[in-house]
Amino acid sequence: MQGLRVDGATVCQLRCPSCPTAKGKMREFVGDGYLRFVDFKHLIDRNPWVRSVELSNWGELFLNPDLLHILRYAYEKDVALTAFNGVNLNTVRESVLEGLARYRFREMTCSIDGASEETYAVYRRRGRFGKVIENIKRINHYKQKHGSEYPHLTWQFVIFGHNEHEIPAAKRMADELRMDIYFKLSWDEKFSPPKDTEFIKREAGLEVATRSEFEEKYGRKYLQKEMCAQLWTNPQINFDGKILGCCVNRWGDFGQTADWRLSDAVNNERIRYARQMLTGRREPRADIPCTTCTYYHAIRASGNWVKREDVEGVR
Repeated sequence: MQGLRVDGATVCQLRCPSCPTAKGKMREFVGDGYLRFVDFKHLIDRNPWVRSVELSNWGELFLNPDLLHILRYAYEKDVALTAFNGVNLNTVRESVLEGLARYRFREMTCSIDGASEETYAVYRRRGRFGKVIENIKRINHYKQKHGSEYPHLTWQFVIFGHNEHEIPAAKRMADELRMDIYFKLSWDEKFSPPKDTEFIKREAGLEVATRSEFEEKYGRKYLQKEMCAQLWTNPQINFDGKILGCCVNRWGDFGQTADWRLSDAVNNERIRYARQMLTGRREPRADIPCTTCTYYHAIRASGNWVKREDVEGVR
């Protein structure tokens, strides 16, 4: 283990219909807040084994007022920062846009579910498609200015019925903006369900068009391996030091770190027990958050336990 996941912010300015953050559900346990620079500095200084930190999860990273300081300090300490989970990129200070390139922020997933203002706004409510594209162009400008290949940018397109027709246009735009593109299946199949599944599969290069179709075809939940492997590869920490274990968990913790010394905290008895649960060697226990998780329920029902190759295959 050389990396961690630490939520840079658990608040968001958008109101996406299916998102628990937009519905205020994060306040119940995770809380509303952001990773303070002083805590990030403690994390890096007191855990020299940490070489990478994933900063995105439940909220919008760019709402963190300390972000530029975090970018600079990580660069000085040669710690790679990423936002694989995603950002909406609607509200970003110009100094931060430049800082992403200047301080070599490694990779960033941009959540853009459409290729036009009208289509994008159906799900990304309160968001502005034009502003997102403008910010991407500004990042590319600063990459050129600073002679940096970073950040690598990926366009994440969550597939819905209302936006599936814009898949070809999104691919063209991503290419023009020098971005990779990733088509993701919506977890809420009741909101704007896919209409032309064969078109989706053909244009997005997928073998399935919905998560239920994925589960039927592969016998496991969508992204199950990637989520559960985080307990081994890069455990999730809340902005306030709660040990959450993975990016799915928002209802319980594996403990709390008061001083950001994490070597023992991310390998404590409860996390070790959870790993044994996920590999089928222990029965569920009431004080383990995984016990009430739908991913664990699916694993247990199918007998498709986490294997070593599952963990090794996840970045």
